[in-house]
Amino acid sequence: MPNTWSREFGALINTQRQQNKMPLRKVAAILDIDTSTLSKIEKGERPANAKMIPVIAELFGLDFKELQIRYLSQKMNDEFANEAYFEEALGKLIKDKELLWK
Repeated sequence: MPNTWSREFGALINTQRQQNKMPLRKVAAILDIDTSTLSKIEKGERPANAKMIPVIAELFGLDFKELQIRYLSQKMNDEFANEAYFEEALGKLIKDKELLWK
């Protein structure tokens, strides 16, 4: 079953494709996937993957950074949000990263 990010990203692709009047087959070819696979991704029936983010961002003039942050935050949330110390772990990760950047 596709996760929240995959469903949202699939809907985004569908919206952008329709707004830009691009046929499914053309976007599928750019992504190097079958038309049926893209159709299922757009409907939320099949998971998207992170490798699609830069391609879709460039194709539709979307902000890659925003899409990447949305992907990473949703992935962490889906995977770890129910863990007891999730927020503390995120805080430690940020603190550790800050120390590395100094």
